[in-house]
Amino acid sequence: MALYQIKISYDGTDFYGYQRQLIKRTVQGEIENALGELGWMGETITSSGRTDTGVHADEQVAVFELMWPHTDEDLGRALNYYLPSDLSVISVKIAKDGFHPRYDAKSRKYRYQIYVNPSTEPLAERYHWRVWPEVDLELMNQAAGKICGTHNFSAFGNPYKKGGRTQRTIEKAEWSRIRENRIYFQIRANSFLYHMVRRITFILVCAGQHKVKLDTIIDSLEGVGNLPSGIAPAKGLFLEEIIY
Repeated sequence: MALYQIKISYDGTDFYGYQRQLIKRTVQGEIENALGELGWMGETITSSGRTDTGVHADEQVAVFELMWPHTDEDLGRALNYYLPSDLSVISVKIAKDGFHPRYDAKSRKYRYQIYVNPSTEPLAERYHWRVWPEVDLELMNQAAGKICGTHNFSAFGNPYKKGGRTQRTIEKAEWSRIRENRIYFQIRANSFLYHMVRRITFILVCAGQHKVKLDTIIDSLEGVGNLPSGIAPAKGLFLEEIIY
C-alpha cells in the first residue's frame, strides 16, 4: 500500500463543484469512481481544497492510498482511461510520508480571465467574463496593489467554518493584458475565503470602470466602507497552482 499524489486538471463547466455529492456530478466523485475501477477500497481521497460549481483547474492536488503493482505512469494512464474527457490526471508520484495536500500547502495561485467587448464573443464565453464598459488597466493594478499584504478580508468573502478567521495574506495580485481585449488577473495567497477571488475580481473591475474609488477599497480592508455587492462569474476562474 502506497500513498499516491496526483495533479489533476479539469474544465469545471459541467461539474457541480469539486467536492463529492450524493447525486450530482463532481470532480472528486469522478476520480473516486475511476479509482474504484482499479480496486481502490478507500472511503475518500484527500485534496488541497475544493472549487465551486463552474470553476476550472489547471492544477489541483489530491492523495489516496492504493495497492498498485505497476509504475506511476501506468497508474496515470489507467485513471485517465476511466475518467471523462473534461477531467485528466496530469502527473502521479509517491507522496512523502505524512504529506497532506491542504495543510502542507504554502500558498495557492488563481487566474481570472476577462475579455472586454460591447458584444459577445461565442468562442471566449466558456472561459471568460465579458466586461463592458472598457476598463483602466493601470487603475486596476493600483487597486490590486492595495489589497496585497495581510488584511481582514471579511468584505471580500466568508470563512468556510462559522466563526472562522477572515484574515488572509495576499502575496501577489496583478492584471496583465494578454492581447488587445483579453485581460488576466493572477492572485496568490496563503489561503482564500469562500468566493474571495471572484469578489476581489469583481471589485477591481469596478475600480477599473471608475465605479469604485481606491479609498473605498482601502477602507474595506479596515472594516469600513461601502463596496457594491456582486461577484465575478465562476466560468472565468482557474485554480492555477498549489505551491508547496
